[in-house]
Amino acid sequence: MNPFDSFRVAIGALKTNTLRSFLAMLGVIIGVASVIVMVSVASGASQAIEERIRALGTNLLIISPGSFTSGGRRAGEGTATALSEGDLQLIRAKVPGVAAVAGVISGQAPVVAGAANWTTSIDGVNEDFLEVRDWALAEGRNFTEAEMRSAAKVVILGATVARELYGAAPVLGEQLRIKNVPFTVVGLLTIKGQSGWGSDQDDTALVPISTARRRLFGAEQTVPDNLRTIMVEVASAEEMANAQAEIETLLRERRRVRSGAPDDFRVRDMADFIRTRTETQSILSLLLGATAIISLIVGGIGIMNIMLVSVTERTKEIGLRMAVGARRRDILNQFLIEAVTLCVTGGLIGLAIGGGAALAMSIWGAWPIALSPALVLIALASAGLVGVFFGYYPARRASLMNPIDALRYE
Repeated sequence: MNPFDSFRVAIGALKTNTLRSFLAMLGVIIGVASVIVMVSVASGASQAIEERIRALGTNLLIISPGSFTSGGRRAGEGTATALSEGDLQLIRAKVPGVAAVAGVISGQAPVVAGAANWTTSIDGVNEDFLEVRDWALAEGRNFTEAEMRSAAKVVILGATVARELYGAAPVLGEQLRIKNVPFTVVGLLTIKGQSGWGSDQDDTALVPISTARRRLFGAEQTVPDNLRTIMVEVASAEEMANAQAEIETLLRERRRVRSGAPDDFRVRDMADFIRTRTETQSILSLLLGATAIISLIVGGIGIMNIMLVSVTERTKEIGLRMAVGARRRDILNQFLIEAVTLCVTGGLIGLAIGGGAALAMSIWGAWPIALSPALVLIALASAGLVGVFFGYYPARRASLMNPIDALRYE
């Protein structure tokens, strides 16, 4: 008997007991559908987390002043000598693998536009800030070198500040006041959303760093070119550790930190966010893998039970087929094809149900989902393997029957 004939006979046997065949497929249907839904939602959530972390800057080192120590008493974070433009230029020139370096000074200040006012974070930044933060402009332009040198009174608004001051009206070219200093709006930032620390990243206004020093916050007497924070974008994740070590060595030398003494600065990376994402993804993968295995095993056991019942009910049929020339291999193939057909058909139905449920969750529940073609192929291949694995024992049992005993079976 050729494979096509075996397949035709198997399909005929399944059609004879349609309800039983459907009940046998039910476990596989539920298993595949649940796996499709969970993996789609988990993958979508993972991508959303990855986008949020990428927005923060995964290859970002953040340098800030550390604690000032006097007489054994530590004054706390940020009380040490401020960072400077000289530190920034040294890092840019000496540290390999650095893609961009941004210096920042910041403070809170009221912003007034006409009758509207809003208190927000004012960040004095250099020309590399938007690149380091991976922050695009929705409208307008970045600051020019001439504006940086001349401490020009220009500002780029975050989406929240623009909304609070102007509503839906255009903002480019508009005039506003920061600490009673008039500024012209030259750009509008794209929406970045909430930060990893829970703050609104769009509630900000950017001005040239020279403008922030001269016109808004003033310069420190000890460090006239002071910086509150230096942000360093490293070209690749593989170079992060080396870049951080180089920066720490340079700053210890430049700030004259004695050997064995604690650093008076801090260099932080996004390792915590990366580790959190990796650990979360690993846990989700393990849970989903375990769920998929359990679901398919339960479905496979149901298939095997039904196939054993079918073998018992069709004992005389098996004996008759053997008596008229069917080989043991033909009997094995017939029942194996039945099991695989049940599982693959159940997998297709489960795939349709699971895909529909995932799509419904995306539309009505606003859940992020990611359904990849690879997942579809894996689900169908897994259903087929379950059919082979759990269908082999009943098929082999049928093929090993003695034809005479099978014909006399009641």
